[in-house]
Amino acid sequence: MGKNDNKIFLYDEEDNEIELYVLEQTTLAGRNYLLAADSQDEDGVVMIMKEVKAEDDMVSYEFVEDDEELKIISGIFNELTDEFEVSL
Repeated sequence: MGKNDNKIFLYDEEDNEIELYVLEQTTLAGRNYLLAADSQDEDGVVMIMKEVKAEDDMVSYEFVEDDEELKIISGIFNELTDEFEVSL
């Protein structure tokens, strides 16, 4: 994976901060999606997240878990980047 300074921060159930590197982003049907990794190394875990609106209109992200949605979005990210391939 290439050098990337775009980061997002998430919190797990125990309120530990998790840093993810944003590799690519796209919009489909009015919803924003991120391709993110837990590291900038080639061995990093790559995941797809989607934007969701919180009650206070703040933006947050959650992992895409629906198989059909994941298949569609991973195909788009594969077309957008030559650096790596998103596989299910």
